[in-house]
Amino acid sequence: MADEGVKNFLVAKRKAAARLHVTNKALFPSNAEIEQALADYQRLFKAPYQAARLRLLRETAAEAMRFLQRFRPKLVGSVLAGTAGEYSDVNLHLFADTPEEVLLLLLENNIPAATTSCRQRFGNGEYASIPQYTFTAGDVTIELTIFQLDVEREAPRSPVDGKPMRRAGLTEVLTLLEQD
Repeated sequence: MADEGVKNFLVAKRKAAARLHVTNKALFPSNAEIEQALADYQRLFKAPYQAARLRLLRETAAEAMRFLQRFRPKLVGSVLAGTAGEYSDVNLHLFADTPEEVLLLLLENNIPAATTSCRQRFGNGEYASIPQYTFTAGDVTIELTIFQLDVEREAPRSPVDGKPMRRAGLTEVLTLLEQD
């Protein structure tokens, strides 16, 4: 995940298992163990670069959040957690009546975006397909996940620990930047 930019925990586990010829899935580490190992690796071997990259990603996130403020953006993922590295994207959750509102704002500002979707698991155990738009700002990829307005209070489950995903508004991101 650190050296090749693999973003999906399961894909990373399978790739590592294949390289090590491990077939027993019971031996796979948990996602939380992987995230901790990733943080330890970055601290030990990539500290100066990782800190600079994390700052750039957080600054980019803050700028994007200002631009997208009408959709009440929340930062999530590795940039918020502090484990972002060379291949990390800025992941923002936005809240709108329709995803097209966000796309229209991007198009009005000549920001080309790719349209995709992702599966998110919620507290009731159900999965939902959520629309996403992805674009590039400088050398940073920004991924916008568009939720309905009524989901703002219920964060989807984290792929790391299964708990509600941690989200941060602009004020908290600016505080993190001050602390860096």
